[in-house]
Amino acid sequence: MTRVWVVPVHDSTRVRDARVAAETASAHARLDAHRTAVAALVATELATNLLKHAGGGRLVIDLVDRPGPAGRGRAVQLVTLDHGPGIRDVGAAMRDGYTTSEASLGAGLGTCRRISSAFDLYSTPRGTVAMARVDQGGGPEENRPAVRTGGINIPLAEAEHSGDAWSCARSGSRVTFMLADGLGHGAKAAHASGAAVEELHRVAHLPPAEILRRMHPALRDTRGAAVAVAQVDTADGEFAFAGVGNVGARLRTAGSWQHLVSHPGIVGAQFPATVPERRLPWTPGSLLVLHSDGLPSRWVPPDDPGLLAREPAVVAATVLRDASSAASPGRDDTCVAVLTSDRQAGSP
Repeated sequence: MTRVWVVPVHDSTRVRDARVAAETASAHARLDAHRTAVAALVATELATNLLKHAGGGRLVIDLVDRPGPAGRGRAVQLVTLDHGPGIRDVGAAMRDGYTTSEASLGAGLGTCRRISSAFDLYSTPRGTVAMARVDQGGGPEENRPAVRTGGINIPLAEAEHSGDAWSCARSGSRVTFMLADGLGHGAKAAHASGAAVEELHRVAHLPPAEILRRMHPALRDTRGAAVAVAQVDTADGEFAFAGVGNVGARLRTAGSWQHLVSHPGIVGAQFPATVPERRLPWTPGSLLVLHSDGLPSRWVPPDDPGLLAREPAVVAATVLRDASSAASPGRDDTCVAVLTSDRQAGSP
């Protein structure tokens, strides 16, 4: 089941909560004492930045698979989201050891970037999104795949488990990307989406529509889920998509966005007789956003090249932040996941 730690940071007491959450997540990821300390330091610095420079925000911590071949273990992913004034001088802020906060440990964003396995940041006058991953490897992530994925998952009411889940599996030249939204929310919904993730890794060699058909019996003993599956064949540059239920999907190709429509139904409960499969070219600039129905349906896709070149998790977190509104609180778990062709993120 998808385990998520959400820490609202609006006063100094929550900085400690951020550190404790990072330590707990590190234990779940089986990081050693040194890498756990690194995750705790990064969480402390990111939370302190939220408090001192953005007037508060959220720290979201979850576990993600490390990029590259299967079996590489899990990483602790830390993402901060705020609606602050943005970082005026990003270059200065990213210098190793730079800090302006008396409460800071003196590490600064530059040091966080150096000690993390991966780090990325996107800042505008609308606010800042920062992402760090800490895994057992201890160095920068290497062997970047031709297709990259990332996401953010926020449970309803900061619950322990999210009923949404996203995952990626590789089989030969095929990269298969999935988002599942278990019916309802809480532990039983998380059980359904978790079953979809498990089945994905068993059948990732199949095309998307057939993957969904195989998932149906695997989810019969659960509440069921809405599931969308996208697949990129890196050998021939082909993209395929199929979905059942209300998972949203938007694909950006040739500089424009288009909706990808899922078929009505519930995987594990009410599976349709036919599942249409959409096939399109996959080009170096292509980018796919999948999201659960916790995201407002009328969200506006981003077109800022500076954002679209960021790490997929940063793109996903920015989409989620900009679609949210304090006047309209979420009524369900919310997950946003991004699939994009590999291109080195620009320097912050």
